[in-house]
Amino acid sequence: MDAERLRFLYRTDQGRIDRATWRRGAGALVAVLLPLTLIWFALAPYSAHDLATTPFFAPMTILAYVYVIFYAFAVMLIVVSFINLSAKRCRDRGLTPPLGLASLAPLLALLAGAAHFLQPRVAEVMSRWYVWGVDALFVAAALWTIYELGWREESRS
Repeated sequence: MDAERLRFLYRTDQGRIDRATWRRGAGALVAVLLPLTLIWFALAPYSAHDLATTPFFAPMTILAYVYVIFYAFAVMLIVVSFINLSAKRCRDRGLTPPLGLASLAPLLALLAGAAHFLQPRVAEVMSRWYVWGVDALFVAAALWTIYELGWREESRS
């Protein structure tokens, strides 16, 4: 794809796209996000730093925190790109408001990620059931988004 096509797909919510374009665009974003997430899963154990048992300057802990800053920035860019892409498809399907519906699955994905991160740290006040509840909402929204934007017939308007 050329730069103008990438700009149209990911940097603005204006316009309309068909389901095949949405599937390719969303797949490209997932292909970028998946390896970044796998790297974070590998580095996440090093983010727990106890000065009683480890030195003050632990290289892997520093690496984990530098990476999580990069990872958070990349996730935000991918979420905004996904919302812009999905808003175009929602508009094509006649779903209103397009930005609201396009934002539903990414918002719940971010909330689920935050719940998974927070729950072990505050387990005495946040039950595991809350995490599973947010996960269930995210899965439902993701399945609806994939079906509605990626597989549903083209609009007639």
